[in-house]
Amino acid sequence: MRRHAEKRNRHRLGGLCLKTCRYAAHTFGKGLLPVSTQIMKPLDILKRICILLRSHTGHDFSQYKENTLLRRVERRMALHQIERPHEYLHFLQQNSAESEALFRDLLIGVTNFFRDPGAFEALKKKVIPGMFAGRSQEEPVRIWVCGCSTGEEAYSLAILIQEYMENLKETFKVQIFATDIDKYAIEKARNGVFPASIAADVSPERLAQYFSRDSKGDNYKIRKIIRDLIVFSEQDVTKDPPFSKLSMVSCRNLLIYMNGDLQKKLIPLFHYSLNPNGILFLGTSEFTGGFITAFKPIDRKWKIYRRIEDILNTAQPEFKTTIPVFPEAAARSGHFPNERPAKGKLNFRELTEHALLKHCAHAAILINSLSDILYVYGRTGKYLEPAPGDAGVNILLMAREGLRRELTTAVHKVVHYKKPVNSNNLRVRTNGDFINVNLCVLPVRAEPEETDTPELYLVILEEISREDSSLHKKTDIMDDSVTSAEPDGRIVKLEQELKAKEEYLQSALEEAETSNEELKSTNEEMQSVNEELQSTDEELETSKEELQSVNEELATVNAELQTKVADLSRANNDMNNLLAGTGVGTLFVDRNLKISRLTPSATGAINLIQADTGRPIGHIASNLQGYDSLLEDLKSVLDTLLLKLKFRRKKASGILWASGLTALWKT
Repeated sequence: MRRHAEKRNRHRLGGLCLKTCRYAAHTFGKGLLPVSTQIMKPLDILKRICILLRSHTGHDFSQYKENTLLRRVERRMALHQIERPHEYLHFLQQNSAESEALFRDLLIGVTNFFRDPGAFEALKKKVIPGMFAGRSQEEPVRIWVCGCSTGEEAYSLAILIQEYMENLKETFKVQIFATDIDKYAIEKARNGVFPASIAADVSPERLAQYFSRDSKGDNYKIRKIIRDLIVFSEQDVTKDPPFSKLSMVSCRNLLIYMNGDLQKKLIPLFHYSLNPNGILFLGTSEFTGGFITAFKPIDRKWKIYRRIEDILNTAQPEFKTTIPVFPEAAARSGHFPNERPAKGKLNFRELTEHALLKHCAHAAILINSLSDILYVYGRTGKYLEPAPGDAGVNILLMAREGLRRELTTAVHKVVHYKKPVNSNNLRVRTNGDFINVNLCVLPVRAEPEETDTPELYLVILEEISREDSSLHKKTDIMDDSVTSAEPDGRIVKLEQELKAKEEYLQSALEEAETSNEELKSTNEEMQSVNEELQSTDEELETSKEELQSVNEELATVNAELQTKVADLSRANNDMNNLLAGTGVGTLFVDRNLKISRLTPSATGAINLIQADTGRPIGHIASNLQGYDSLLEDLKSVLDTLLLKLKFRRKKASGILWASGLTALWKT
């Protein structure tokens, strides 16, 4: 029985080693990128795999990054020793369990407590105190941890908040909503039981205060004071409704798995979910993309952002359903669509202001600190025109000839000094002719008490008639003639010098515009390179998590191998002790008829020592009288697998004779 157990363990261990070697050769021997380009070149197969996953699991992975999907599919193909993608697709169609396995493989789920300690330290110092400042104890602090996996990040945030409340010696109502699409991970997070290895990430003080250890010492369980702060639920952020009125959204290392289109949908969703001045906490390789008017960075290194009012409406979330405006809700909010004043009630103030705006107001443009146009009032075609190329809505790029230089100077001054700037009697070219314009730029603010309101500026353009311009010039000349003692020749000379200066200034301006175009082109190239580097950084972060996941699996396999090796070593020792204790001479040979094992009793029948292990049996003489066919009998047993029993006497040794039993069989 021990022989069979040893044989069975050897067979299992060999099979496990063989599978591990095949997997390693399949996965790592060819390289990820070449395999991706060769194996998964027909992308329609990848799309069909996503459709199968959606039909089996209800989750759509079609907007995840292609390289991430390819690597996880390749991993499943390597595990099943499938070389061609269409074969794996057929295997996936026939095996529903494989769909679940692939789904769980796509949910990499690499996380740990206080991941990136510097990021949590920044939260502790820069975010959490402001989150509770001026807040009543009845007003809840609501936090959403999106893609929480097994809950380590949510528990880390809860520990930080609990520590702050304990230091403050006050208690606030805290609600942390932790969500993920993996129901098994959510179930594990709800249990709050973690292995003893978390001691590498959690300080001994926190372990003692917020965790309890089981009787065996193998696991830590989160204490009730922390567990009660968190609500775990299954949610797909790409399709399920988001939470609202949040103080903070933590979405770390989730966006790196999604393509750009899906990222552009989720960032506005987070903006919608957050309260004014709410916090967005992203992973170290993630950023808010082009939504610079929706979020203001607090810590650029650790990707902590503060929500600001999106004056350009770039962060408008896309909802699949339209929410109607009910009369009750409109009454509570004080806003009614297409609201008109009741008949019979005439508001003289509004009537007067409307008439003044209609007949007296000049053209005006509301801009931000970047000179982007936010709102236009009146007719501005005389002063602005679309510039060729991708000009966007920047007022400096749209200003006509004669206005751009003064407008640029005025905007820079008002942004820097926060005081109105005026520039009168500017000659602006319009439709082949020149008009005279007065320019005024002044800072404005919607609500002075609101600190999160962005800086806005109003550009006012007033066209003046030629008569007013000529009169203004004549008045200046008369004043100069009265106050100046210089002759007319001096005035002519000054005008010539002024004209030369203007020509020089125009030349310098053209050179500056050329340099500005070159800088703009360089800036666009740098932005493109930055986006490529960001994409590469996200890919590296994804690969890092995948390698960490593979490393954990290999560690598990290695532990199993060590267990099998220990079992095999124990069985081998038991077999040796058994054979040595029976006193039966036993000799083992391999297929090449070389000695693999022998017992001490076998040395009496054949001239053997322990050092003969590995030698051919034919090189060693036998002590059995009249038996010279040992080699032929061994070959016969190997060929026929039949047992042979032969009785022989041992050669004379003094006056003693002995009889021996030789049994041959194949193992």
